[in-house]
Amino acid sequence: MYLELSDNELLELINEQKDNDAMETLIKRYGPMITGQSRSLYIIGADEEDLIQEGMIGLVKAVNNYRPDKGATFKTFAFMCVRRQLITAVNNSNNKKNGPLNYYISIYGDGGGDYSSPLDEIDSGVITNPEDIMMAKLRESDLIKLIDSKLSKLEKHVLDEYLTGASYEVIGERLCKPAKSIDNAVQRIRAKLRDV
Repeated sequence: MYLELSDNELLELINEQKDNDAMETLIKRYGPMITGQSRSLYIIGADEEDLIQEGMIGLVKAVNNYRPDKGATFKTFAFMCVRRQLITAVNNSNNKKNGPLNYYISIYGDGGGDYSSPLDEIDSGVITNPEDIMMAKLRESDLIKLIDSKLSKLEKHVLDEYLTGASYEVIGERLCKPAKSIDNAVQRIRAKLRDV
C-alpha cells in the first residue's frame, strides 16, 4: 500500500499520524541515495555504516523540516539535507578537537599477536633525544618556508583546506571558486611540490 504513495502523501502520514510504516517506506526509497552519497566520503576511524547513519539523520531532518510551499520537491530537499549532514560529519571528524581521537596510539599495544607498544619503543631507544627533536622541528620549519615560497596565495588556501580533508566542492564553497578551479589548483600544487 505505501509503495504507491507519493513522497508528499507519506510525509502527511508521518507528520499527522506518526505512521512508522510510512517512515520505513521513505527510508527504503531514499536508502540507495544515502548509500551512494556516503560512499564518496570518508571519516577517519569510521566505517561505511557510520556514514550511512549520518545520512539517515539527514533524511530524518528532511522529513521534519520539509515545507512543500517553499517550491522544492521533497527529493531535492532530502538530497540537500543528507549531503549537508554527511559533509558536517566529515568536517566535524576532521576538526582539531577530534585530532587526538583520530590519530591516537594506544600505549598498551594494538591487541594483536606481537605485543609492541610505544612504551616498549621508549625503552628500546626509538624515541630520540631533545636535540634530535629540535633538529626535526627546524627541518620542518624550513620545509614549510620552502612550500610557502613555491605556492600562490590561492594554492596555499587550497592546500590548507585540502589537508583538513575537505572535498573539492567544500573547498570551492569556502573560497568562492568552482570545484574545477580547486582541482586545477591541487594539480598545480602536486606538480610544484613533487621535487620538494
